Amino acid sequence: MTQQLLIKDFPKEERPRERFIHHGPSSLSNQELLAIILRTGTKNESVLQLAQRLIKEFQGLRMLMNASLEELTKIKGVGEAKAIQLLAAIELGKRIANMKNEERYVIRSPEDGANYVMEEMRFLTQEHFVCLFLNTKNEVIHKQTIFIGSLNASIVHPRELFKEAFRRSAASMICLHNHPSGNPEPSREDIEVTRRLVECGRILGVDVLDHIIIGDKRYVSLKEKGYL
Repeated sequence: MTQQLLIKDFPKEERPRERFIHHGPSSLSNQELLAIILRTGTKNESVLQLAQRLIKEFQGLRMLMNASLEELTKIKGVGEAKAIQLLAAIELGKRIANMKNEERYVIRSPEDGANYVMEEMRFLTQEHFVCLFLNTKNEVIHKQTIFIGSLNASIVHPRELFKEAFRRSAASMICLHNHPSGNPEPSREDIEVTRRLVECGRILGVDVLDHIIIGDKRYVSLKEKGYL
């Protein structure tokens, strides 16, 4: 009688999940990635052995990619739940592969930055502090509201801004916030916050290109005012 070989029988550093955690997904073989999706093996084989057999049955990933639910459930050890998990992962991969980069908005001037958010921000009744994260071509790759409320240096903490910039692999950012009064003239607090963020950006290597204050169909660029 064949003894079942469990994942726990493998050295810990050789188990797929541990290798994924410590070395990243690109370090795993197709068999190991498949084993993570399948999660468990059968009575007489480990999940790694099941994954290997599945790849062999379909002669590689190309045919496996086009397998049907019926075809998968015919494989010994692959029930409906495992087959659905696998097909869902395959479908997600196909959708990601078919994604097209949408045309990104390019910011070449403070006016471009203001126009990008003007209609969204000019009627807000509370102050919203928003960041536009840009790539090396000054294209907007992400827009995020960092906080809502009155602007002051203790609330606008650089950590939140630059954490998101690193997460998005942004080359630079533009900060914006609105004045519900409709008057975009900067306050002393606006200027202090801007200088603090610019200095942090210099240290961390992510340029703060501008801080734009949005009013009612008007804006003020603190870069144009000479505060950056």
